[in-house]
Amino acid sequence: MISLVQALNTVEQLSLEQQEMLLEILQNRLLDIRRQEIARDARESINAFHQGEFKPQPLEIILRELRETLERLS
Repeated sequence: MISLVQALNTVEQLSLEQQEMLLEILQNRLLDIRRQEIARDARESINAFHQGEFKPQPLEIILRELRETLERLS
């Protein structure tokens, strides 16, 4: 496996146009990976709900917990 420095040095040898293309490719791949993670998490959550691991909750509680989670992350 090559190091990050080696990868950057290799990328610097590409033309500006090729570097931009590489950046776009990497961004698209990262977005795809993130979408796959979200889909997997959604499937797991739906399965857990169907198995009775989650109970329906009032919207107010869900929103409060979501806001608290977002505040902790920021």
